Amino acid sequence: MSAIPIRAALLATALLASPLPAEAQLQPVAPGGDPVVARVDGAEIRFSDVAEAAQRLPEQFRGMPPQILFPLLIDQMITEAVVTQAARKAGLQDTPEVRRQMARIEDQVIQQALIGREIAEKVTEQSLRARYQREIADKPAEAEVRARHILVQTESEAHTIITSLAGGADFAATAREKSRGPGAAEGGDLGFFKKEDMPEALAEAAFALQPGQVGPNPVRTQFGWHVVKVEERREQPRPSFEEAEAGLRRTASEEVAEALVERLRGQSRIERFGLDGSPLPATPR
Repeated sequence: MSAIPIRAALLATALLASPLPAEAQLQPVAPGGDPVVARVDGAEIRFSDVAEAAQRLPEQFRGMPPQILFPLLIDQMITEAVVTQAARKAGLQDTPEVRRQMARIEDQVIQQALIGREIAEKVTEQSLRARYQREIADKPAEAEVRARHILVQTESEAHTIITSLAGGADFAATAREKSRGPGAAEGGDLGFFKKEDMPEALAEAAFALQPGQVGPNPVRTQFGWHVVKVEERREQPRPSFEEAEAGLRRTASEEVAEALVERLRGQSRIERFGLDGSPLPATPR
């Protein structure tokens, strides 16, 4: 487990299991320069070290008030320094296994640095705004309906219900009495949904109706026979760029990383061997 998850876990434990230390009640003061906030056998921990560690924490911890977060982080960093110094005094940094692990960590860090540089160059606000315009703003608004349904096992039972509803029976009350499907207790209410959110036959029937209409025929799905009524129709409002930005950035970053990996693999001479060391036939990159 890496240092960040360890720190986060211990931080969470400290928050849940013990009262805050007295110094956590102090209002933090923005320091001038980069003051030393702790020493462990002469090794300094500075304010900038703590601030950097705070930025690496999971999001749920980064939002904590500094006067609570920083004392806990400093205490954890002291613990890490104590353990690290003891390990170095024991010469563990020179053991073959630790050297192998350190080499793997270095590889991972420089891999992420390369991918991060590629993403920073290509995933810009300008590119994200262009993608937003192309994928969200310029696309037709998605239609949604709010529908109710009554789910029964046989077609004949569904036809009987449709006849009863045509004669004035209340749909919601009938659903509570007869339906075996989701939302029966709420009068068969399925809420708002898009076409792709429901089984195709049910969605087609619902989107063919206007508000207040009950489908004239039962609809069959793998769950049984549905009687459908539409309550409302609307268009799904488009999110603003600010609302969509995080998702757009995540998707674009993944695409850039994948493209980089594919390009690098294509430029490399790759040989594969079986578990016994025997050569394997060449495969497409």
